[in-house]
Amino acid sequence: MHPILADREKLFVYLAAWLVIAILIAALVAIPGDLGWSFALAFAIPASLVYAFICLSAWWLCRVYLLQKTNVLKLLGVYAVSASLSSSLWILLCNAWVWALNQSQIPGFSGERTVGETRLLFGIGVVLYLLAVAVHYLIIAFEASREAERRTLDMRVLAQEAELRALRAQIDPHFLFNSLNSISALTAQDPAAARSMTILLSDFFRRSLQLGAMELIPLKDELGVIRNFLEIEKIRFGKRLNVAMEIEDTSQHCMVPPLLLQPLVENAIRHGIAHLIDGGTVSLRTRKENGFLTIEVRNPIDPDRPKALGTGVGMENVRRRLRTLFDSAAHMDTSTKNDMFSVEISFPAKDSVQP
Repeated sequence: MHPILADREKLFVYLAAWLVIAILIAALVAIPGDLGWSFALAFAIPASLVYAFICLSAWWLCRVYLLQKTNVLKLLGVYAVSASLSSSLWILLCNAWVWALNQSQIPGFSGERTVGETRLLFGIGVVLYLLAVAVHYLIIAFEASREAERRTLDMRVLAQEAELRALRAQIDPHFLFNSLNSISALTAQDPAAARSMTILLSDFFRRSLQLGAMELIPLKDELGVIRNFLEIEKIRFGKRLNVAMEIEDTSQHCMVPPLLLQPLVENAIRHGIAHLIDGGTVSLRTRKENGFLTIEVRNPIDPDRPKALGTGVGMENVRRRLRTLFDSAAHMDTSTKNDMFSVEISFPAKDSVQP
């Protein structure tokens, strides 16, 4: 359907523009002669509105003969013919309308009036039709630009979804590799602990698969996965691993990306607790403030141990997931002070729907 006819607001603006044109045409035919303004307006307004709809036919020609794909000479020929035919049809209708006004019984309208120079009206008709062609090409260009923007946005969304799926896929094998190594080590030392860890690992992945299919989950569900993960690690580290959680009640219903915190907690254990003879405490704190959810993970470190040269997949995944989901609204900061390593993430808080 024609874009102007399909939109009431556009149609109103279009007809309003033609009313202005009608007044100009009325002045053109009234001032040189003795028609009078009432007759001139009675002629010009209906005639202009009729031609307004005739000019809408240019839309379909513009769709067929696109500027980028049509030879210039062909364009000139097509629109020279269509403008001449449209203007000629308009002149015939104008003459018929003048005859109808002359034959009417309306006071002041009956008689043998004419609208003057027919060639002038024909030229006006050609110019108005070509202006309509230009407007229609502008509409086509605008729609093409908007469609290109929509496709670009769709491609960006698909790329983000693909990146998120890839990042999630990296998290699971990373943790699985570490856990299987732990189970292998425990098999000879403590078979019962190895069996227990295997069951916990199975439960962890079951819950991870359920929640990982979602884009966002409540923080309380994410913390449930973290507690399960920590139980697995406690079997490996025993009394060397302690956990302290300070969870603000208002933050528990905030929505977070699934498996977002597991790499942070794993990093605290792998690069902190694991290298301390006496172990230490992994602290996890959450708070909701000023429309943002802030999560902090802290752990002690060995100041004399050289910095690890690992790939840092887990931490980098967290950073990229936050950037993909929240863009510049999300922040991830790390710091080391007094032999304590801290990572803090912050992003817009969105509450889950309460039952």
